[in-house]
Amino acid sequence: MRKFLVIASGFFCLFLNAQAQGPKKNIDKVVAVLGNNIILLSDLNQQYAQYLNGGNPDDPKVKCFILQQMLTQKLLKQQAEIDSVMVDESQVDDEVDRRMRSMISKAGGQERLETFLNRSVLQYKDEIRPDLREQLISNKMQQKITENVNVTPLEVKRYFESYKKDSLPDIPTEFEIGEIVLHPKLTKAEKQKFYDKIDALRLRVKSGEDFAFLAKSYSEDGGSAPDGGDLGFFDRQRMVKEFTAQAFKLKPGELSPVFESEHGFHILQVIERRGEQVNARHILVKPQTTPTSLERIKLQADTIYRNLITKKIPFSAAASLYSDNKESQYNGGMLLYADDVSQRTTFIPADKLDPKVFLVVDTMKVGGISSPVAFSDPDGKEGYKILYLKSKIPPHKGNLDQDYAKFKERAQQDKINLKLSEWFEKRRENTYIRIDGDYDDCDELKIWSKNSKK
Repeated sequence: MRKFLVIASGFFCLFLNAQAQGPKKNIDKVVAVLGNNIILLSDLNQQYAQYLNGGNPDDPKVKCFILQQMLTQKLLKQQAEIDSVMVDESQVDDEVDRRMRSMISKAGGQERLETFLNRSVLQYKDEIRPDLREQLISNKMQQKITENVNVTPLEVKRYFESYKKDSLPDIPTEFEIGEIVLHPKLTKAEKQKFYDKIDALRLRVKSGEDFAFLAKSYSEDGGSAPDGGDLGFFDRQRMVKEFTAQAFKLKPGELSPVFESEHGFHILQVIERRGEQVNARHILVKPQTTPTSLERIKLQADTIYRNLITKKIPFSAAASLYSDNKESQYNGGMLLYADDVSQRTTFIPADKLDPKVFLVVDTMKVGGISSPVAFSDPDGKEGYKILYLKSKIPPHKGNLDQDYAKFKERAQQDKINLKLSEWFEKRRENTYIRIDGDYDDCDELKIWSKNSKK
């Protein structure tokens, strides 16, 4: 019981991806009723088809698990309606856009995705929007149910003591690592050719060429380019300030001048306004580093390194002053990691480290600082890193002295699971639930039909 509740929210991705199987076929029948919600056989079959498309073996019993998860979401949604739990439309917009970018990337382009879907991306967005809204509302309802769940030190100790000695988890080698990331800064002269490139595209739009076609052909924003540069609706908080300043002062159809942000040079065109939200499309040109700019940043990295090893400046202060990694800059430069159980932590398992980082820190002594290391990020942006090894914990059996934070998170998750189990048990007892007789042999579903109010 507790196990399926833990993974309920993770299953919601499968719930929506299943829609990619094409338009719904004629309804066979209703396979389940929960309160005033129904679940159709066509919906269940679509999700099972997605399971098969993921390379999984044909196993009809999986439909029992899928139907159980669908019932879980419907029950959460029903309670959310009672408690007036809602989500902003901007959140739905963001999730729709995120889902589409992921699907376009996996399909190898917008055209290939549209061929697979047998309809346009815009049509598909409209189709999945209601389901995604329900997913987000259900997630929010589950968070509300468990928002006040906490554990005391005594509860953590009792949880740890519930393990048998031979069943304590094996903790692999873990590192605590700080980094200072340095990207080259281009001069105005070095940027000019990239400015000229996007300015030429702007003139082509002004002369009547199609913005969406040019975005698909030339924009270097891999997320929006396949969709003609369309970013969907966003509010003032979602984008960088330079982008927001342009988007919210233009009228629908108007074209911005060339402007620069931390991502590169942009032009944008507003498509639609809805109050304090804007739907816009853009073209991005990213300035590329030059050998000269890399030489400049290497000199700066060498200077910072000398100041660190001569203790003229602490590592945390240097990270705050110089690092271009915004996530770690104000965290003393420390890298963070989150697994499926723990909250974000500075302790990173060796097998989760960037292999290039591991090769450097694995030979360092605790407290050591590396000389500048050349790197390029996933977007191809080059630069240098200075690494700091704060600690290295050898592999060991889990214990409270070294792993208190891990066991605290596990104890809290266990308590959350219990809370959810109790909540679902109570709601099932007081909710009308009917499941089609074809699923009487599903062990996962017996508790839903047995305890439901007839």
